[in-house]
Amino acid sequence: MIDSNQKILVVDDEAPIRKLLRRCLERETFHVLEAENSAQTLDLLRGNDINLITLDLSLGGEDGLELARAIRAESQVPIIMVSGKGDLIDTVVGLEIGADDYISKPFELREVVARVRAVLRRYQPAAQPQPTPAAQADSGEELHFERWILNCITRELHDTDGNPVPLTTGEFDLLHLFVKSPRKVLSRDQIMDELKGNEWLPNDRTIDNQVARLRKKLTLEGDQQLIKTVRGSGYLFTPQVTFCS
Repeated sequence: MIDSNQKILVVDDEAPIRKLLRRCLERETFHVLEAENSAQTLDLLRGNDINLITLDLSLGGEDGLELARAIRAESQVPIIMVSGKGDLIDTVVGLEIGADDYISKPFELREVVARVRAVLRRYQPAAQPQPTPAAQADSGEELHFERWILNCITRELHDTDGNPVPLTTGEFDLLHLFVKSPRKVLSRDQIMDELKGNEWLPNDRTIDNQVARLRKKLTLEGDQQLIKTVRGSGYLFTPQVTFCS
């Protein structure tokens, strides 16, 4: 379950749009803050525990993409971009920068709420159920690769020194899929079908963003990447994976 009483920062230079989104999200019991420019946005981000930002790419005389870059430089807070119909190129650039989703104007308020909830679900900490004795006896409970161990029962990742690596639900599910298919190229379509079923669109960049975050958490000396991009094909998880006894 998503805790609806989370802080959403609505960034738009048009007061009527901010008011519309505020009322819509507050009806869903979210706590809403507003900003009309880059300075206000960064001040509120630094002074509050923001759970998600809706960011209009057209901020009057300011560049919404530059603001998205500034946000990403200091925070991994989820970003949903709001763009006009003619802003397709900007939308693609925004997703490459690290935005999580986008909404096109004119938008339906129900779509806004649905996308906000969908993005927040991806950022929920992975559930950590207590293992049962039978599960603990399962030799396939833990999977080892390079200097990390993934516990499939407790849904935890830690290094071989016992230091935990925090993962969101989406990051765990993606990593689990990779370790089950080591040294095998998985296309984006295969990954999306496995993780999201039929509930995805061709321009959904969720997987690409999660891969980028996993790469930052799974680093080796010399910037060696464990998850390689195979141009035109998909992603390849390069390490050998073994069961822990």
